[in-house]
Amino acid sequence: MSIEVKNVTKIYSNQKALDNVSFVVNPGEIVGFLGPNGAGKSTMMKIITCFIPQTEGQIKVCGFDVTEQPIDVKRHVGYLPEHNPLYLDMYVKEYLDFTAGVYKISNKKERIKEMIEMVGLTIEQNKKIGALSKGYRQRVGLAQAMIHNPDVLILDEPTTGLDPNQLEEIRNLIKQIGKEKTIMLSTHIMQEVDAICDRTIIINKGKIVADDLTKDLHNIKSNAIVLIVEFDKEVNKSQLEKIDGVLNVLNKTSNTWFLEITSDNIRNNIYQFAMQNELTVLTIQKETQSLESVFKNLTK
Repeated sequence: MSIEVKNVTKIYSNQKALDNVSFVVNPGEIVGFLGPNGAGKSTMMKIITCFIPQTEGQIKVCGFDVTEQPIDVKRHVGYLPEHNPLYLDMYVKEYLDFTAGVYKISNKKERIKEMIEMVGLTIEQNKKIGALSKGYRQRVGLAQAMIHNPDVLILDEPTTGLDPNQLEEIRNLIKQIGKEKTIMLSTHIMQEVDAICDRTIIINKGKIVADDLTKDLHNIKSNAIVLIVEFDKEVNKSQLEKIDGVLNVLNKTSNTWFLEITSDNIRNNIYQFAMQNELTVLTIQKETQSLESVFKNLTK
């Protein structure tokens, strides 16, 4: 296991930032860590990367304990904080050379060149960091997080403040990196989670409220099973309400209806209704919740 969190609690004065949190991130996973502001996301990431200690519990990264073996943990972890702490008066290559020196990398020149090419900094490599756009600064942050070739990457809000083009570029870069690394990232952008993350953990008020495959989270905490049905002609609402197994009916367009149903096995009843009323069912599909609506249901 790349990251193993067991019963972790973090208390600031009288406030519990984390309350008995446990989860595991396996090698090769890209895991989205979601939650509203103040939920405990950044606190957890700072504990995993040995920047602050937990009050209770245990965390291991690549088998090393964050409390007892912090240097070993840091050798295996790359960290991009929410507020990317760069030296703006340093040149890109100069900054990466400095970072490589901190990690005592022997083949610095080759590794710096490799990182610059990997994150797409080639045309900007001779500029001062302060002269770079937000997107390129994030690339520099990713390069410094990966320069020592860590097994685990912790990315806190890696796409904050980026324009749509930069967003797509950084997303693609993270997906590419995720083929070789274990990645845990926090974000408020739900489309980003859908596009990048294999699995999603949602935290609220310091507690885990959901932990599942991202594709399966769309069905979590659903209050109803809903079918979207389109007919070839207009249909009377009162007729649809009489179909066995239909609990509620809502009109979407003149011929399209939302049907709240008791189970997903009443499609035959709908087809029989259509035949009896000389209708054709053009489409019938189950509605799934957006990740955003799931997030709201779990955290509001």
